Amino acid sequence: MIIKKFTGKTEAEATEAAKKELGNGLVIMNVREVKKKGLFSFLSPKQIEVTAALEDESPQRSVVNSLNRTEASGAGVGTAKTVSMKNSTENIEKKLDSLQTLLESQLNSRPVDANTEKAAEAQKEALDSEAEAAVEKQEEKEDEQNPEQDKFIRLLYNKMLDNEMDEKYVNSILEDASKTKKADLPFDYLLANIYQKMVLKFGKSEGITPAEDGPRIVWFIGSTGVGKTTTIAKLAGKYCVEDKKKVALLTADTYRIAAAEQLRTYANILETPFRVIYTPEELQTAIDDYWDCDYIFIDTAGRSHQNAEQLEKMKEMVGGLKRPEDYQVFLVLSATTKYRDLQKIADCYGKIAKFELIFTKLDETEAVGNLLNIKLYTDAPIAYVTCGQNVPDDMEMFNPQKTVKQILGGKE
Repeated sequence: MIIKKFTGKTEAEATEAAKKELGNGLVIMNVREVKKKGLFSFLSPKQIEVTAALEDESPQRSVVNSLNRTEASGAGVGTAKTVSMKNSTENIEKKLDSLQTLLESQLNSRPVDANTEKAAEAQKEALDSEAEAAVEKQEEKEDEQNPEQDKFIRLLYNKMLDNEMDEKYVNSILEDASKTKKADLPFDYLLANIYQKMVLKFGKSEGITPAEDGPRIVWFIGSTGVGKTTTIAKLAGKYCVEDKKKVALLTADTYRIAAAEQLRTYANILETPFRVIYTPEELQTAIDDYWDCDYIFIDTAGRSHQNAEQLEKMKEMVGGLKRPEDYQVFLVLSATTKYRDLQKIADCYGKIAKFELIFTKLDETEAVGNLLNIKLYTDAPIAYVTCGQNVPDDMEMFNPQKTVKQILGGKE
């Protein structure tokens, strides 16, 4: 993993410098305003510093392997380790806030029950199964020297399962972290390592982006009752009121009169065009008529992912556009849906088009592990999350850092 800082006059300038060096696959971990030091620093303009991270399998460039090589050299071990750990965790600890204190206090106060012991044994087997015999022997020796580290990993394991993360992904993440586990490493290093890896797994979404020519056509698909229409209203309110953009609202939901009327009401409030469409030909006509808009949002009927005929009709509608490069598709999912059902929904809608994700109803659940589950299952970026019915307030761009903190047991 590569973690570096870049500065510029603006956040965009600093981010661009990071992309030039690390590529587009980076994740911005932290953004802050900095000022030059020195006697006449007050004369210098403030700059923006971004901390960027990039998953890198190259042992020559990873933070962990750099630390291991320093230890192996036998020279300046304590100093090098302290500097490396500080550089890699400084900004991450700020994101975690009181998470480390919370976990350590639970380590000292929470009794280990039978279920915890059983889960811990399962975790140990998962971690040991793929290690070579020599590595296993060394790890067992180090574990004996510091059993508190095992308790710490065990607690994180249970926190992730409590947040309904799939055990397969939990084992994979903790197994990666265990490769860097040393007897004398503090908890904050292990915590920061796990946190970084999880944030990078979420990646980053740009959300709805403007089209190069004409309007950006945005489809919203998903099962019944997940909140598609309300989500569209929230986004339309943001673009119309806050960004002063011209938005047209279309609905292909001809099954539920109430849904169409709800969207029509929002359109009237926002003073934006509205139309009901029944066929791909009517859709193309509407797009031509509203070509001067910046965005065209299209609501769709809440299809059952088990109804193949309805899904095929939706596929025909989406595929009927003349310029498919102009549209984006967002699959709207409820955070309260079971992971097994989310998998089936994603599989079915994946046959319609490539999509990004929007999660709704985060205010109705305390377990957010499914967000990472479905991200890893589909490899589709999460763009937005909603947490209430208020239009347009209860919606925001997805924040990986905030979600990872919750999964690991931290408070919002």
